[in-house]
Amino acid sequence: MTKIRRALLSCHDKTGIVELARLLERYEVEIISTSGTLALLRDAGISAVSMADYTGIPELLDGRVKSLHPGVHAGLLGNRDNKLHVEQLQAYGWDWIDLVVINLQPVADLMNFPGITAPEVLDQTDIGGAAMIRSAAKNFRFVTVAVNPESYPFLMHELRAHDCQTPYDTRFRLACEAFACVSAYDTAIANFLRDHAPTPV
Repeated sequence: MTKIRRALLSCHDKTGIVELARLLERYEVEIISTSGTLALLRDAGISAVSMADYTGIPELLDGRVKSLHPGVHAGLLGNRDNKLHVEQLQAYGWDWIDLVVINLQPVADLMNFPGITAPEVLDQTDIGGAAMIRSAAKNFRFVTVAVNPESYPFLMHELRAHDCQTPYDTRFRLACEAFACVSAYDTAIANFLRDHAPTPV
C-alpha cells in the first residue's frame, strides 16, 4: 500500500476534481495545483498550494513552463527504498509526491477546428502535464496517477476503502491508463503534423 500524503492536481477537464479534492482534504493530504485548477479549488474553499509557491519559481513563458522543475519530477520519480534517492531529496528540501491527477486538453477537439494550423496545435500542446503523467506512471510502485475523470470514482473508492492508501494493483491499472493516454495524445499530434506540414519560417 502507498499512503497518499501529497497530491498534485492539474486538470483541463475539471469534472469531479472538486469532489476528489474534498476527499483528499478530509484525509489531510497536501494539495499542489497549477493556476486554473488552483482557482477552482480555492473558490470551493479547498486549501491548496500553487505550483509556483511549491517550486519557488513563477510560471514562465506565458505558462509554457509551470511544472518542469526537478523538485516536482524528483518527487515523482525517486525510489523511496533507495537511501541515496532519499538523501538527495532531503538535501534539496524536496518532498515525495504520492498522487498525480492530470488530464490534458483534448487535442482532437483543437485539430477539428476549421483552418487550424500546425503551429497553432503545437502552441497548445501540453508538455509539462504529459511529462508529469509519464513520471508518475513510470514510478507506479510508489505513485498513483489518474488521467481521466471517469477514473475518479474508482480512485475515491480505493482511498476510502484503504484509509487514503492505494494497493499495488490499483496503481498498476491507473498507470496503464496513463501511458495509454500520453501515447494517444502524442500519436494524434504526430498524425496531424504529418498531414499539415508547416511552412518553413
